[in-house]
Amino acid sequence: MTSQPHAAQFRQAGAPGLAGPDAVLFVDRMQAVGSRALIANVEAQGFVEQAGGHALPVIVTDGAIGTSYVAAPHSAYALYPRAELDLVDLGWMRVPAGMAIAAADRLLRSLDINRAVQIDNWLLSTCLHGDWKGEGLADLRQRLAARFPGHYLLIRSVDDWSCPELTTALRADGWMLLPCRQIWVTDDLQRDWAVRKSVKNDGRKLAQSGLMVEDVARLTDADAARVAELYAMLYIAKYSTLNPQYTPGWMQLAVESGLFHLRVARECTGQIMAAVGIVARGGIATNPMMGYDTQRPQSDGLYRIASWLVGDFALRHGLRLHGSAGAGHFKQQRGARSQIDCMAIHAAHLPAARRWPLRGIAAALETLAVPQLKQRML
Repeated sequence: MTSQPHAAQFRQAGAPGLAGPDAVLFVDRMQAVGSRALIANVEAQGFVEQAGGHALPVIVTDGAIGTSYVAAPHSAYALYPRAELDLVDLGWMRVPAGMAIAAADRLLRSLDINRAVQIDNWLLSTCLHGDWKGEGLADLRQRLAARFPGHYLLIRSVDDWSCPELTTALRADGWMLLPCRQIWVTDDLQRDWAVRKSVKNDGRKLAQSGLMVEDVARLTDADAARVAELYAMLYIAKYSTLNPQYTPGWMQLAVESGLFHLRVARECTGQIMAAVGIVARGGIATNPMMGYDTQRPQSDGLYRIASWLVGDFALRHGLRLHGSAGAGHFKQQRGARSQIDCMAIHAAHLPAARRWPLRGIAAALETLAVPQLKQRML
């Protein structure tokens, strides 16, 4: 019986590129067609700023409530946690957690937290910052605060594991770090991932599936529609409408701009059954886009296959793996450990009434939310 995927199951349409994404192409396309043509639940404008020789996409939102958390901190800290109360067993903590989330909802609305300028935001669940270590941060902050005096300045996906130098620079420049998610990271794929029995079983599932793995260099209209459909089956229909509602046009832009590397698993008919979008920056891989045919029986193991494709990519390219948030037990069984991901906020240019409450929120998250995230592996 075949124990692991064999070479004949892999078809590479183009060499996987590990170069950084094209910020100018990314922003120009969004401005040309509008953000909602790419992500149905994001309303934003964008432009590119330079900081220390790095081209960074800057996303501007003007306060709309109810859009995806990738561009709306109110959704990240109030609406999404509220939705997850119905999915997670918190026991006796459910009632106080609900009250705390309701209070955060009211407070963040009053602060107009979604009126924000978001630096290096690629509108993904995890925005790796690559080789940007905070060079030019202070000058960039001053320019943006002067241009947008009524907006918060934000940087998502900040942590001491994936971007320690940037995190240090943000603290030194006076940014507040608000805990946001518990993420799952793997330091050495050969040591921590490949040797696991669960990982070998996942590889065996792919080997027995008969699926063909393809590294996609150019995404056709039909395949883009299928990938968007698979993503929506998982992240929108199964999880939350607050996840980014990516369109086929977004999938094509992500591949074209180098935002992520696309791996798919096809049936012999050519039908895509699972897909992962892998971002590789600064020696780290993460998969902010995943989808599979949820109508297939669980015994097909499509989620396990999709997850294996990500780990295999990181292993082949000698990358560390940022597993993002969620499915903590599954990821821990496959060698991951937890870190706390933060959102960095600068508000020194704003009135005290919009500035000081954030310190209380940060303290509450650190003392109340983070211990629960760790204890319950959320």
